Amino acid sequence: MSRLPDHLDIHLIRILYMLLCEKNVSRVALKLNRPQPSISASLRKLRELTGDPLLVRGARGMVPTQHGESLMKSAKRILDEAEHLFIPKTAFVPQEEARTFHIAAPDYMNTQFFTEVIARLRRESPKSHIVIHALGPETDYVRLLSDGELDLVIANWDEMPEHLHLSKLFDDPIVCLMRSDCAYARRTSAEDMTIEDYLSLPHAAPSQILPGYHGTIDSFLEKQNLQRNVVVESAHFRMLPYMVAQTDLVLTAGQQFARFYEKTLGLKSYTVPIKFPPLRFYLLWHERVHQATEHKWLRAQVSAAAKSMTK
Repeated sequence: MSRLPDHLDIHLIRILYMLLCEKNVSRVALKLNRPQPSISASLRKLRELTGDPLLVRGARGMVPTQHGESLMKSAKRILDEAEHLFIPKTAFVPQEEARTFHIAAPDYMNTQFFTEVIARLRRESPKSHIVIHALGPETDYVRLLSDGELDLVIANWDEMPEHLHLSKLFDDPIVCLMRSDCAYARRTSAEDMTIEDYLSLPHAAPSQILPGYHGTIDSFLEKQNLQRNVVVESAHFRMLPYMVAQTDLVLTAGQQFARFYEKTLGLKSYTVPIKFPPLRFYLLWHERVHQATEHKWLRAQVSAAAKSMTK
């Protein structure tokens, strides 16, 4: 490598290959639309670099030397590989091509939302493989996105991660869920819950789900100098509705999440008497896949699923 010039022009390798093929300086000059003295100067430079004449006079014109002939395959391979580097990437054809997509999300994401995402991906790209990853306190999702082990992260954050691309998916209003036949639900209508009621009821709540993120509910209450009565914590958010269905516990969650369990477990949804900000969900991805056509398609499908859920 130390013998290579600082600025080795790929065009010089093309001239080398064409000279060895054509065995004629004039024909190479004509094909490249260059003056003959320019090609002759390139041949002199190539002879200097290789330490070999490369072309010598034969019985019927110029012929490659033995060393020159040995360079033809290498020169052709370099030209082919260089051309391959700069072939424009074709657009992803989802119906025909197969890709593996890795998506991470916390387990408090709405079941119906992910059902819609998977249905769209299966319908539009039936040969592709989708892997849904858990997103918990120990997940270094920034590194996983950077290393290409994840393609997308879907979640909500108090503070946006830096150096990553972000796109809003949807807002989900906050409600609370309880068993429809519990003592409180039997005596109180969904519109009559007071702040005192809400804070004093026995709450089931998730433990820390994302690194550095303590949750919209308790962070907001703390800023208002309020505290709810959390009596059960669980690292598995999807277990909480089932606990609520068998006890007097109350669960605060997004409206979309709550609707699913109202239908499946017969829970009752209440408007929270505190004006919590909605859960705001985002798509997060790394610059390394920002321009890739298959990833643009993937993000569009997830965004379309979110839009259909909020109609």
